[in-house]
Amino acid sequence: MKILNLRPATLVACALAAFMLIAVNPAEAQRKKKKKDAKKEQEAPKPAPKKPAPKKGGIQPFDKVITKDAKTDEGLFNVHKLDKKYFFEIPNDLLGRDMLMVTRIAKTASGIGFGGGKTNTQMLRWERVEDKILLRIISTTITAADSLPISEAVNNSNLEPILAAYDIKALSKDSSGVVVDVTALLTGDVKPLGLPQFRRTQYRVTRLDNARSYVSRVSSYPENIELRHVKTYFASNSPSSSADGSISVEMSNSMVLLPEVPMQRRLFDERVGWFARGTTDYGLEAQQSKTVRYLDRWRLEVRDEDVAKFRRGELVVPKKQIVYYVDRATPKQWVQAIKDGIEDWQVAFEAAGFKDAIIAADPPSKEEDPDWSPEDVRYSVVRYLASPIPNANGPHVSDPRSGEILESDINWYHNVMTLLRRWFFVQTAAINPQAQSSEFDDEVMSRLIRFVSSHEVGHTLGLPHNFGSSNAYPVDSLRSASFTQRMGTAPSIMDYARFNYIAQPEDAGVALMPEVGAYDKYAISWGYRPILDADSPEAEVPTLRRWIEEKNGDPLYRYGRQGNANDYTAQSEDLGDDAMKASDYGIANLKRIMTNLRDWTYVPGSDYTELQEMYGEVRSQFNRYMGHVGRYVGGVKENYKTADQDGLVYTHAPKAKQKEAVKFITDNLFNTPKWMLDQEIIGRLQDYGAVESMRSLQVNAMNSLLEWRKLGRVIENDAMNGSDAYSITELFSDVRNGIWSELSRGRTIDTYRRNLQRAHIERLELLMTGEMPSVPAQFRRFFGPGIDASQSDIRPVVRAELKTLQSRVRAAIPRTADRMSKIHLEDALERIKNILDPK
Repeated sequence: MKILNLRPATLVACALAAFMLIAVNPAEAQRKKKKKDAKKEQEAPKPAPKKPAPKKGGIQPFDKVITKDAKTDEGLFNVHKLDKKYFFEIPNDLLGRDMLMVTRIAKTASGIGFGGGKTNTQMLRWERVEDKILLRIISTTITAADSLPISEAVNNSNLEPILAAYDIKALSKDSSGVVVDVTALLTGDVKPLGLPQFRRTQYRVTRLDNARSYVSRVSSYPENIELRHVKTYFASNSPSSSADGSISVEMSNSMVLLPEVPMQRRLFDERVGWFARGTTDYGLEAQQSKTVRYLDRWRLEVRDEDVAKFRRGELVVPKKQIVYYVDRATPKQWVQAIKDGIEDWQVAFEAAGFKDAIIAADPPSKEEDPDWSPEDVRYSVVRYLASPIPNANGPHVSDPRSGEILESDINWYHNVMTLLRRWFFVQTAAINPQAQSSEFDDEVMSRLIRFVSSHEVGHTLGLPHNFGSSNAYPVDSLRSASFTQRMGTAPSIMDYARFNYIAQPEDAGVALMPEVGAYDKYAISWGYRPILDADSPEAEVPTLRRWIEEKNGDPLYRYGRQGNANDYTAQSEDLGDDAMKASDYGIANLKRIMTNLRDWTYVPGSDYTELQEMYGEVRSQFNRYMGHVGRYVGGVKENYKTADQDGLVYTHAPKAKQKEAVKFITDNLFNTPKWMLDQEIIGRLQDYGAVESMRSLQVNAMNSLLEWRKLGRVIENDAMNGSDAYSITELFSDVRNGIWSELSRGRTIDTYRRNLQRAHIERLELLMTGEMPSVPAQFRRFFGPGIDASQSDIRPVVRAELKTLQSRVRAAIPRTADRMSKIHLEDALERIKNILDPK
């Protein structure tokens, strides 16, 4: 073994080197380890940072708010119910979208009108402001285009009020929406969603009783949410429950998503009847604000591939048809009649360039589609309601921004058949064997149901009543089989021209009811025919005006609005162009019915209920005729025109016709119609009341002739038209001579005439000493301005009438032999004296 001989210095150096080697190696190893660990850290996923706990009362995790116990209904908003709370999960893309809230009384208390009637329509918008969701009421009553400078001023003066505000409780699981607790919206007393204010005032409602109010249902559909809630209010003037001073109603609120892009409007023209809405547009090039009105109508558009065909005049199927489903609850024997009434309007849409624009369909069965619901806004439904209400109505829901009709449900009450049977009997039984019984066969009733169905569908298409329509036909034309089979009984099914009461027994083959007629086709074409080259509502106007002017002067196409109570040519339930002649035919038929009334209402083993109902219908129909005739006195015809058309808008009824009307009422009513006082009928119906009932008919007609506003129109006509007018002195004289005709010869005055004559004196006293009663503000537009009795000609003329009557009564007393007549005249003389010279 070799031993190295190292010097001491060398040994020291070697030892130091060995020490350094030992010191360096651990550091290097540590460095390598860190590098390796860092690489591993980069390759491994990093743990998520720990979220801070949500603040108390702040936005919570979705699962903490909407737990597994919640029941969820998916749709426009997902609706979550948890215990007694309701949550809306609102998608972010629906925040800021326009929606429509339609409020109805779904189920009503006794004495509070019909269920189903709209009480409020409100445009709404859900908006997010930080951690709150605001529910705003949006108004379309004033507008201006966003591109115009004035739009800023419009926005500044039209800040949308906040109906409600909600804290955001949670975000959706994927953060695509927000969750809010809307329980208070449903259970609280939010006035736009509850009983309307005029009902609250009428019944003196003080507050909501939460203990007796509850949510009955919340359902979500793809384009709407349906809310149902029962509200009980404390009311000191309750019509239904005076014992505990409360009212309970079930409210229905439909929240409907409006189209993102509104339909192009079509501007309204008052010469064509149409349901319309308005906005005050500050963006027009005018020196004042102006209200712009536009039609309510369905969105019927030509498919792109059919534009060339449409331009050639070929009929095309619209992009989206109007589809009506017939309620599954409808009795099977009436389904086809309702469908036929719907599709009767196809011929009108053909005039507008469309085929199959409106169709009737059966809803899917529960097995085919268990989720199908008539309350889904995507479906329009004829709803069959098991209700004693004898009526039907056709409301619709439309976009307030554009007038686009979104959906309509026709309410068909079971007892509308009772109404139809009564009308058809009293207006046609004299000439129509099919109506001469207490029950009609299914074929007859189906035809009547089809008629009503068609009328109600017309309302849902945008057409109001056209009460001027029936005035277009000469009275005698309605006795012609060839004319009525071709033209129906009126140019519009939207008139209240029910059934042909003019036709006489010898008029074989005459039509008995109206159909979709010339006016209806014209109006639908005017409202729905696309004007393809017009890219704005204003660009359509020249064409729309031309279509109207092409029909100018033709009575078939005249619109007579329902709301003018002074227009003698636009009346409800009348037929023909001459009320005196038409009513003369109608009364002849009523006399024939009275002769056969017991036989035609006979039901073996029954009581006299049917006889009583139909006798009441005879009286009511006769009273209608008197009303039609009485409208001529002081009557004014309204015929809308534009400033560039010749002729007047308002013209008074001809003098001869007004005078003829007073004579007709005198001959047929003031001279007591004793043919209605058949003892063989009355003796089976009542122990007392016939005299009072006749007094009421006669007095109401007389008061109507001497009504304040009517007298005001007679005075105005005289002032403006002189000898061409029927003057107030002529009117009073004709009425007096008709009511007091016994005086000149001292004839016996019977009970009915004595009652009427005393009523005449009392009416003169009222005109002499009273004031015209005020009309509630909401009804004034129907009646026009009133008259100042003390400063008009009324009281001087009445004073002169009383003096003339006083003189004639005094002269008649000595030559009147009948004891009761003499007593009556002596009393009348004393009454007149007290009016002229009150003590």
